[in-house]
Amino acid sequence: MPQPTRRRLSLGLLAAAAAAPIASAQQAPGAPSMPADTRLEGIDPELLAAVANLPDEPITAETLASVRARPTPGPLPPPAPQLQRVMIPGPPGAPEVLVQLIDPGGDDDRRPVFLHMHGGGFVAGAAGRNPAFLQTVASELGCVVASVGYRLAPETAFPGSLEDNYAALRWLNREANRLRVDTDRILIGGESAGGGHAAMLAIAARKRGEYQIAFQLLTYPMLDDRTGSSRVAAAHTGRVRWNAASNRFGWSALLGQTAGGDRPPEGAVPARIEDLSGLPPAFIGVGGLDLFLEEDIEYARRLTAAGVAAELLVVPGAYHGFDVLAPEAGVSRRFRQARLAALARALGRP
Repeated sequence: MPQPTRRRLSLGLLAAAAAAPIASAQQAPGAPSMPADTRLEGIDPELLAAVANLPDEPITAETLASVRARPTPGPLPPPAPQLQRVMIPGPPGAPEVLVQLIDPGGDDDRRPVFLHMHGGGFVAGAAGRNPAFLQTVASELGCVVASVGYRLAPETAFPGSLEDNYAALRWLNREANRLRVDTDRILIGGESAGGGHAAMLAIAARKRGEYQIAFQLLTYPMLDDRTGSSRVAAAHTGRVRWNAASNRFGWSALLGQTAGGDRPPEGAVPARIEDLSGLPPAFIGVGGLDLFLEEDIEYARRLTAAGVAAELLVVPGAYHGFDVLAPEAGVSRRFRQARLAALARALGRP
């Protein structure tokens, strides 16, 4: 499918992000946590209560089991379409892969597909995580949704998770008639590490040339192993939720080597891919206080420079995962609507 070459990098939204207070100093990797009052500076008032009492501790090998055990939001009740567990063939020589499938029904035999990869820092999370948005995509856009239960690090290092996600892409294409889906309208996306996985998948699909991807929905994507390791993040980012230490742990677990090194595995770090031309159009949304702010802005800039249509939304005063932690906040509702609208535009709908 030919890729659009128009440039849609929304620079006005970058200026809006500057409205959030920014400290002039930078915090080095491994530096002590900031006092609570400093940590919470600049957060949108609607989002403040959700993180005011959260502990400021990174994910480590010692805390990983408890992180994996944390409860997550459940699905919307019927009549919203429900999640169905499906086991699909895995990569050659690897186990089967769990897919949480959401079928919106309808009479159309060529329905679009949203192939979703969950977040969790590469080390946690599960297929169908935070299902309400996925159910909304299915019901409002008539998309079949397939959320992939890829293998987690550190038990499985790269490229295991990528190959699981690619196996799901292969399955959707091979089972298109049975699933009643249109392989010319496969949209992919995910949140945080899931956004990073979606970007990796788009890059791998371009290289292999077997299957087409029409669009990428990258929600505060985790794209660069150098953030918080060999590159110091801006001081106003990563103060709550996902911080530099957690980022180093997640990336090191995925790569099977220390994050920020000189030679990561080929195709593992989207931000390190030199040529981004020919990738699918993308929407990138990120909070102005998110650790991933700078890498996400830079990835959108580079996509646009490579002739790929890239829309960027920066939400002032928003930390990592704000829309999940404070789902009823007006800023969270507007963010979800922006993501839904981006998918609708990718399908040529109002």
